[in-house]
Amino acid sequence: MAHQNSNEPLADLTQLGQANGAGDKRALYLKLFSGEMFKGFQNNTIARDLIMKRTLKNGKSLQFIYTGRTTAEYHVPGQSILGNSDGAPPIAEKTITVDDLLISSAFVYELDETLAHYELRGEISKKIGYALAEKYDRLIFRAITRGARAASPITKANFVEPGGTQIRVGTNNQGSDAYVAASLINAFYDAAAALDEKGVSSDGRVGVLNPRQYYELIQAVGSNGLVNRDVQGTALQSGNGIIEIAGIKIYKSMNIPFMSKYGTKYGSASATNPGVTSPGNVGSFVEAAVEDAAADVTGINNEYGEETEFANSCGLIFQKEAAGCVEAIGPSVQVTSGDVSVIYQGDVILGRLAMGADYLNPACAVELVAGAAAGSSGNAAF
Repeated sequence: MAHQNSNEPLADLTQLGQANGAGDKRALYLKLFSGEMFKGFQNNTIARDLIMKRTLKNGKSLQFIYTGRTTAEYHVPGQSILGNSDGAPPIAEKTITVDDLLISSAFVYELDETLAHYELRGEISKKIGYALAEKYDRLIFRAITRGARAASPITKANFVEPGGTQIRVGTNNQGSDAYVAASLINAFYDAAAALDEKGVSSDGRVGVLNPRQYYELIQAVGSNGLVNRDVQGTALQSGNGIIEIAGIKIYKSMNIPFMSKYGTKYGSASATNPGVTSPGNVGSFVEAAVEDAAADVTGINNEYGEETEFANSCGLIFQKEAAGCVEAIGPSVQVTSGDVSVIYQGDVILGRLAMGADYLNPACAVELVAGAAAGSSGNAAF
């Protein structure tokens, strides 16, 4: 064997990772599974616990009763007391119907599941659950938006109850006002005053903004009291520090109607666009359009509105009585088994939900609008 310089590679070295002695020297080495899966973007669903939720059994709809106000009067000695002469309090009703069964499903082939070195069913079940929960939030937030534009069901002469409220963020005809922190804060205080004036309880008041609006408020924190001084440092870093404005607890969500999209909108600034540049590579589920969900759409038995009706919407403030949701079948997952699994050599994983939502007390709902005056085109009362 000839002596070789220690600095020269061995020409006859066997490359154990090469395929057929050529190409990538690591091609045959095992690609180990890290034990982690990159999960898709998961929205936090929040609406279910912020409104009136009822379970429906043995029926297709649920009735909610409204009672209006009454008056006080002085008693006349000797006169019989048989109730107020005006017949108050007036009474009205609101009925919420369950929409058709909402489903999301996937077929898991048994051989694929055997060959895969990661757990399939748990991940698929989670994604099915996320899809149902996302739909749940979107329908409820649309119902609240509609309530903010509606009159009270109590319409008896001289006993008309307060209706919904729309508040403009800023004073310009540009959608960019939706991201001006000072204008948002003013809108919250205006909303709190309006709710007080309409006799709405302060218990359970919340606001829901999109993430960029929320973070604009975080960045504006100084001496305005939006963040507790004791947690200000960590709050600013975590992005979850805003406690409340005017007694209204604030949430962020990608499921609110936002200028005819869900949660965000990119593009050039206009009356119906805040002028935010897309971060790029957002995928096919971000900036989803508010689809037509009117009562004439197959499967829908309540009225949730159409895309054009949310052209200037940019946030919601409401109290828990603003909307109601009835559930005939709560969010659940089913999996086939037995003969079905044998015949198809796999299982269907099915998520299902039967619910319906609508506004209840319009006085408890406030819609924030930007780029147009309240009640103008795209935000007019339904």
